[in-house]
Amino acid sequence: MLVLVLAALLTWSVSQQLGQRRITQQDIDAAVLKTLETQELPSEYAKAYDAIRPSVVRVAGYIKRERLQALAKGKPGAGPAGRATPGASGPKAPPSVDEDEGAQEGEVRLGVGSGVVIVDKGLILTNLHVVSGADRITVTFADGLEATASVVNVQPENDLAVLQAHKIPDDLFAATMKGTGELAPGDKVMAVGFPFGIGPSASGGVVSGLGRAFRSPEGGHSLRNLIQFDAAANPGNSGGPLVTMDGAVVGIVTAILNPTSARTFLGIGFAVPIENAASAVGVPPF
Repeated sequence: MLVLVLAALLTWSVSQQLGQRRITQQDIDAAVLKTLETQELPSEYAKAYDAIRPSVVRVAGYIKRERLQALAKGKPGAGPAGRATPGASGPKAPPSVDEDEGAQEGEVRLGVGSGVVIVDKGLILTNLHVVSGADRITVTFADGLEATASVVNVQPENDLAVLQAHKIPDDLFAATMKGTGELAPGDKVMAVGFPFGIGPSASGGVVSGLGRAFRSPEGGHSLRNLIQFDAAANPGNSGGPLVTMDGAVVGIVTAILNPTSARTFLGIGFAVPIENAASAVGVPPF
């Protein structure tokens, strides 16, 4: 009797297996298509922003009021001690009601820019014109921690400065850097920073060209081998990262082209390739 029961169970199992249809590639494609239609996936820009956001910092520079007054009067020796200042290659934000925000007694805020952490010990890349002339520099990290910082290296020919934060978050993340060798016009990129101090803000666009040159209308300072892009950038974006869709930094936003005095974005921005920026920190070339 037991043998008959086992035989019956075996026959039923085999029949069930024979009755099952094999899964085909067409079935898989249909399932994937249904998932794409029913599940809202994050955009490429959203994924890139999530990757770079922990490494983007707000940079602010402050100057002593008495030295600012001396500069305004053109007194000799009133310039920033020990720092060469190239012609400003990126526009500075216009004065606003909060120009003294964060300033200590006797200080005036020069302006706000952006930066990106490239070494998790607190090394930050920004533009030289963002911090040039400042008596005190502060950086604000993604978690809200604000710390003072010092300029440890400059690369005037590329309008770059390297900052060392005096205090860092416990879980500080350094950005991933990526060489521009495979970058091409039409590739999607995103600029992340603090335009007019608002941010962090993200704007998306494409690479418009490579190997561009730009001459500052203020000081005549020339920058070469730049990445041209059309992601919106405004005063305050200077020093922030230009990022690919995989969240890697390919450049440091440094200038916008506007033939008027408005200092606002007209569709042409420039970034220093990360190869130049990395060399300012002593990072081996890609």
